[in-house]
Amino acid sequence: MTDKIVAFVLYPGLTPLDLIGPLQVMSGLEAVEQVYGIQPRHHVVVVAEHLDAVPTDTPARVAATSTLDEFPEPDIVMVPGGGAPTLRQLVNPVLLDFLRQADRSAELVTSVCTGSLLLAGAGPLQGHRATTHWAYHRFLNRLGATYVPERWVEDGRYLTGAGVSAGIDTALHLAARLAGDEIARLVQLAIEYDPHPPHGGIDWTKVDRESFAGRVEGFAHQALDEHPEMLARVLGTADKAG
Repeated sequence: MTDKIVAFVLYPGLTPLDLIGPLQVMSGLEAVEQVYGIQPRHHVVVVAEHLDAVPTDTPARVAATSTLDEFPEPDIVMVPGGGAPTLRQLVNPVLLDFLRQADRSAELVTSVCTGSLLLAGAGPLQGHRATTHWAYHRFLNRLGATYVPERWVEDGRYLTGAGVSAGIDTALHLAARLAGDEIARLVQLAIEYDPHPPHGGIDWTKVDRESFAGRVEGFAHQALDEHPEMLARVLGTADKAG
C-alpha cells in the first residue's frame, strides 16, 4: 500500500515552532506506524520553492527536503505561520497556487497560527470556521474565514490550530484522526508532551487583545505596503476608500 504524503510548507521568515512542533508529532506518527506495521504509513516531507535554507523569526535557518513541484498533490498539507513574513506570502503567487492545487486533491488541509491566513487568502478557507493566533483574528475574518477562538478548529477536511504551541495539540488531534486515539497517545508519550507551564495557564479573560491591534497592523504595513490591494483587504479598508 502506498504511503500517504504529509507535506509541511516552508517559506522565509516563519515561526520555527509552528513548523517543528507538528513536524515532530507527525514524524513520530510515521515512526510508530513503521514499528507497528500500520498501513498506509504517513510519510512526512517539508516542501518549499527552493532547497536553500531560509531564515525564520529566530536566529535559526531551516531547509526543505523537497520543492513544491515535487509534491503538488499531497494527501495532507500543513501550513505554519509567523508575523510579517507570513503576511508577505499573501502576495506570493507560487505559494498561493500550490495551496490551491493541494486543496483540490488533499484529504486534509491544515495550518498552525497565521498559516490559516494563507489558506484563507489563497481561497480554501473561504466560508469555513477556522482559528489563528489570537492577535490576528480580525485578519482571518477579513480574508473570508470565520474566526473561532479555540485551540484547534475542525471544519470538514480543514483543521486549523491557534498560535505557535497550539500546533502540537493540533497535530496530535490530526494523528488521532489518521490513526486512532491509541496511536496518537503513543506519539504523545514518545515526545513526552505533558505541559505544565511554570506560570500556569493563560487567563484569556484578562488578555488585552486591543493593545496588540496596532502592532499587528504595523506588521501588515511592513509586509504589504507595496501591495495596496492586499493591504486594504487585510486591514478591512477595501470598502472604505474615499
